[in-house]
Amino acid sequence: MSSAYLLLSHGSRDRRPEIAMQQLARLVCHKLPKNRNSVNSEHLVGIAALEMSSQPLHEQIQQFAKSAFGDACGGLRLRNLSQNVNRLKIVPLFLLPGVHVITDIPAEVALAQQATGEDIIIELQPYLGSHPNLEKLLTKQIATIKAEAWILLAHGSRRPGSQETVEAIAARLGAVTAYWAGPPSLESRVKELVTAGYREIAILPYFLFSGGITDAIATSIEALKLQFSAVNFQLAQPLGASAELAELIWDLMDK
Repeated sequence: MSSAYLLLSHGSRDRRPEIAMQQLARLVCHKLPKNRNSVNSEHLVGIAALEMSSQPLHEQIQQFAKSAFGDACGGLRLRNLSQNVNRLKIVPLFLLPGVHVITDIPAEVALAQQATGEDIIIELQPYLGSHPNLEKLLTKQIATIKAEAWILLAHGSRRPGSQETVEAIAARLGAVTAYWAGPPSLESRVKELVTAGYREIAILPYFLFSGGITDAIATSIEALKLQFSAVNFQLAQPLGASAELAELIWDLMDK
């Protein structure tokens, strides 16, 4: 059985996340077993976006499968030519089990599976935020900045219960949570900490890559600096494309 791998992100109008996804795909490609890490290995690890793409996700999946497996997606019955079955593993690079992870992505994968037929098995792997070692990457980022209090700032989700993972991570990190798309907001958390007497506050964006939202976070922190002039604010970087993150992704792919 031959396998290919597709890294799935949310998608953005900003070019930076796509560039970071391409970098991450190359890092994951280096994790391929040596007997598969050949000149064609770049066709075995691809990227796709749930939104902000010119094609719906199920069509992106079909197109990538055709690139990775050739005629198996082009109308020929590969099983009639050999006993091979191709496997496509999709890893959602999402940090929260929100509506996209629980509902939207499985629905698109089901459409792609229906279109590709039985010669390709499409397997949806666990989402990135479910990996227990992701917290270690956050711990490394916290260790580089000295602060009295930390705010773990996540995007948030309208799906009930989806934020429990973030709350648990924040508790273990000794941080409080805030959400960009819902309460409690960053400003309200800062006000609570300032009222409690903290004057060294650091914000850790629980996001994959730099982009429009992280730019907006930086802008909001500049406004908070004006509002609370006696407080020293520091902003950490999002996770970013790294060998450590690629290792976690490969671990999810290998399940």
